[in-house]
Parts: sequence; C-alpha cells; structure tokens
Amino acid sequence: MLSFECDYSEGAHEKILKRLLETNMEQLPGYGSDAYCESAKEKIRKACGCPEAEIFFLTGGTQTNQIVIDAMLRSYEGVVAAETGHVSVHEAGAIEACGHKVLTLPQHQGKIDSTELAALLENFWKDGNHEHMVFPGMVYISHPTEYGTLYTAEELKAISDICREYRIPLYMDGARLGYGLMSLHTDVPLPMVAEYCDVFYIGGTKVGALCGEAVVFTKHNMPAHFLTIVKQHGALMAKGRVLGVQFDTLFTDELYFEISKHAIELAEYMKEGFRKKGLEFFIDSPTNQQFLILENSLMEELQKNVAFSFWETLDDSHTVVRFATSWATQKENIDRLLELL
Repeated sequence: MLSFECDYSEGAHEKILKRLLETNMEQLPGYGSDAYCESAKEKIRKACGCPEAEIFFLTGGTQTNQIVIDAMLRSYEGVVAAETGHVSVHEAGAIEACGHKVLTLPQHQGKIDSTELAALLENFWKDGNHEHMVFPGMVYISHPTEYGTLYTAEELKAISDICREYRIPLYMDGARLGYGLMSLHTDVPLPMVAEYCDVFYIGGTKVGALCGEAVVFTKHNMPAHFLTIVKQHGALMAKGRVLGVQFDTLFTDELYFEISKHAIELAEYMKEGFRKKGLEFFIDSPTNQQFLILENSLMEELQKNVAFSFWETLDDSHTVVRFATSWATQKENIDRLLELL
C-alpha cells in the first residue's frame, strides 16, 4: 500500500533518532530547562535573524494554537481567521473550548485578504454596540495554508501593518512552515516571518520530528508566566529534552531546510506527473500538498492501492482529494503511483 495521506506518516528523521539515542542516558533537568533546549533556542534565533526572540517548545499543532491564542487574548477577545483556517474547521472547537470565539473572514485559496481584514476591524470599532460584542484581539494565518498556498511578502506585510495599526498581534501557524520556506515560488524567508509576525511556530511534527513545535515570540511579548499557562493546559512536558534534542538536531547544519527542500522537489515531480496524466488540479499549490479532482470511480479504484486524503465533495461524480509529500517521501513510490494512474 502506497501512502500519500499526510506528511506525518513516518516516525522521525534518522539523525533525530540517532541523537535521541546518543543522549538517552544523560541526566538532565526537566520542563525544557536543559542544555539541548537552550542550544536549540539559540540556533532558532540565529536562523530567524531575531536575537531577542523568546522560544517555547510544545508537542503538537492544535495544542500550540489553543495555548498561544488563549494566553495572548483577554477573556472578551476572539481570534480572526479565514473560514477555512485550521482553528476554524479542523480543531474540534479547541479555541472556543477555552473561551474564545473564532471570528471568520472569507478565504481566498486559503488566505485572508488585508482589505477585508481592515474592513472587519474598522467596522467593529465603528459599531456603537461593540462593547457588547466579541473583540477581535488577534489575527491568525497559516503559512502554508490548509490549501498549500502561500502568502507573498507584500500580502504578509499588508496584514502585519493592519495588525500594528490596531495594536493586535499577528500569529502564524507554521505547522508546515519548512515546506513554505523551501517552495520554489515564495519570496518569504524565515527572517521576514519573524519581522512581520508577533508570534509564530516552526512545525516539527510534519517536518521530520517525532513530535514538537517551536513557538517563537518575536517582540519581547511572551505572556507573563507562560510556562505556568502551558501547565494549566496540561501541556508542559516533564521530559522537555525530547523536544530540545529534536529541534537542536533540526537546526544543525540546516537539516530542517534540507529535508523540507526534499519534500518540495518531490511534490514538483509528482505534480508534473499528474499533469502528464491529464489530471485536473483543484488549486495550484506551490508546496507539498497537492489537490486533485478525481472522478469517483477512478478514486475508488486508486484507493485499493494508495492512501490519500479526502478533502471535499465537488459534485455527484467528482471528489477533491489531497496527495502530500514529506521529508520521508521516496521518488520510487511516486513512480509507482503514476504507474497505477
């Protein structure tokens, strides 16, 4: 069975497993206060070009989104996101469960539009009843988005400028950030993310780690007693070393960027193979997630030998599906997929 279902099907990059084994018997302090966490933080600061960054390691994406949003918002505030944003759709109401509403904007290939964001904020403050409403207290974006698309430098700056005008933080979900940074069609490097975002996270779970996300606060704005807030959410790892060792390895010799580039190269190879087969794309994604429109009978036949993700029903006879490459994808498996097609 071939699998292109997601980018976290495999365990972890062999260099991470090797390093975890090498450090396994070291006796280290807990809760992220060990030397490997500190080393990883310093390497991430350097890669971001942000020496003042404050960094905290968490284990998964939904956990990270809920904690960051809850920690940075007041009780009467909500978070603005695209209607297709992960916090809006695929996190089982995790944000609402901690007392904050997700305020949605229309999506444009997974992205929010800066003009529509400005209008939402302006209309809120002009409304004479706004004291009775949920305040927009933060803007959430994904890069890449849930459709594999990317914000341009111009789009990111425009959204950042609006957030600063209204004095609310811009938060970037970077679950697949490595694949965005290494796309052949991006003008947004990591230091620019740190410049325009008030907080973002570098995804490890989908980019070579067993688990883990590195939350980066870029403006001396980590909430007070953030560790305590994390503990209140049940998310403070006693063995914080597990995350520190992994990110220390990912940010040694540019491993994070190297393995992300591998996924992009194979996504482009797969994409070209799909084109040659005459398949129809649902959206033009420049990253590791590729969305196809398949006739249902073809989809059902392919599912006998290949795992891929259902995305949405297009019509009575066609379905949108997703194929994902990752740091671990092998070219020969793509060739087998194309032969099956």
